Amino acid sequence: MPTLNLTYTTGIVLQAIAEGYRYGFDIMEASGLADGTVYPALRRLEAAGYLISAWEEPSEATAEKRPKRRYYELTPGGQELLREARAKFTRLEWSVPSKDGPEVERA
Repeated sequence: MPTLNLTYTTGIVLQAIAEGYRYGFDIMEASGLADGTVYPALRRLEAAGYLISAWEEPSEATAEKRPKRRYYELTPGGQELLREARAKFTRLEWSVPSKDGPEVERA
């Protein structure tokens, strides 16, 4: 897997995805990071193989009268990078609220 500079921003984006935030704007809202930070990080993480993504069906976006969303998911390598980020940035696990509620198992 390509080498990626493990920054706090990278960790926050990975943590947000792990907590259930799956598309760019959702990740921005959960993390407090700007779009000019989140979208480049998502592109770098995907290019490096730490994330995979897929566009939603256009009919879903049309039905909700909004642009299509691109949904992101951690790969096994992304899960490992998140573990490294959590070890490096000890408060990372608590930096993004869980989308599923307060009782989420932390790996």
